[in-house]
Amino acid sequence: MARPRAPEHIHLRSARMLDIVRGELVSPGSLLIGGERILEVAPTSVPDDAVVIDLGDLTLIPGLMDMEVNLLLGGPDHRSPLTAVQDDPAVRTLRAVANARRTLRAGFTTVRNLGLFIQTGGLLLDVALKKAIDLGWIDGPRIVPAGHAITPTGGHLDPTMFQAFAPHIMPLTVEEGIANGVSEVRKAVRYQIKHGAEVIKVCASGGVMSHTGPAGAQQYSDEELRAIVDEAHRAGLRVAAHAHGNDGIRAALDAGIDCIEHGSLMTDETLDLFVELGRFLVPTTYLADGMDVSHAPPELQAKAAEVFPRAKETIRKAIARGARIACGTDAPAIPHGKNAKELVALVDRGMTPLQAIRAATTVAAELIDVDDRGRLEAGLFADVIAVPGDPLADIGVTEDVRFVMKGGQVYHHDREAT
Repeated sequence: MARPRAPEHIHLRSARMLDIVRGELVSPGSLLIGGERILEVAPTSVPDDAVVIDLGDLTLIPGLMDMEVNLLLGGPDHRSPLTAVQDDPAVRTLRAVANARRTLRAGFTTVRNLGLFIQTGGLLLDVALKKAIDLGWIDGPRIVPAGHAITPTGGHLDPTMFQAFAPHIMPLTVEEGIANGVSEVRKAVRYQIKHGAEVIKVCASGGVMSHTGPAGAQQYSDEELRAIVDEAHRAGLRVAAHAHGNDGIRAALDAGIDCIEHGSLMTDETLDLFVELGRFLVPTTYLADGMDVSHAPPELQAKAAEVFPRAKETIRKAIARGARIACGTDAPAIPHGKNAKELVALVDRGMTPLQAIRAATTVAAELIDVDDRGRLEAGLFADVIAVPGDPLADIGVTEDVRFVMKGGQVYHHDREAT
């Protein structure tokens, strides 16, 4: 059943709100909302028909954004199975419905679903999920879908490599992202775009939690990477590259890839080039603290023990150099609904709380090339959340979201807590 329509006007009030551009709290918090947009900040007059929502001693901040999730996998904790050969597309989609609702209620009103790597018969399940959310059939964040991740045979996002399957178990098609050579990668990218992808995900280096050899090894050739970028950019889409290793990152930068996911093993020289080029980094840094690898095979635990400490140092250096860093969790590696832990980790690595919130608002908006969200300003989407206390003093309050509005619709209101 569709959610009831929101009132024509809402006057949202609270003790204070965050001016994300000026970097300061404003008291009191007051927004006039009409339909799905903010009509006025600190309105001097309010229509008689406006419904007043008084949140009391809470702080309004823009809806947060997570730039790397996979809603089709995992769940609320690490016990949620990642069942590559047991979940069919229907079960995965139902799993995603629960994960989408959980993510939204955690205060994340926009996400990039960054690349399926599962057998779907060519269906772009994240595009279908986006459509259902946009139509109001189910609750969830705004989704920027990638369709299927593009990866070579035996690459990190070849799903058979996570469990080291025997030959001919769960083969995937070019349409499902397993592509080798320039002609196949072009076809794979074109297929995702044709069926609704809004960003392209590519695997540029090895990974930590897969049986693909060294995490840092470059996996696509320079020519293949350039072809992927060429296809995406001509269609107006950006490209995000899974890349831990320095060689893969350099190749991705040379190919024109817009965003590096993880970036764990970047050298100082590459990091300087990265900053000079103004590319985006989604470091998924909380993985180094919170990912449960205790049940992984010994060789994968060994890779994690090598990569994660180095990754923490890399993000510290990137922050110090002023890199363009956007928030991303790699959920379900971090359970869905725990997305704000990435903000806490970013502050631990050296960001101020304001910088961390900007990573999940204004910088994320730049990454997905939109100017209609990420700030509490007239004309923008009414994507608003509320937290207790002062998020500029304690980033941890972003883990305690008491109120969530997306597009003028209330999706969560903990009235007892307010």
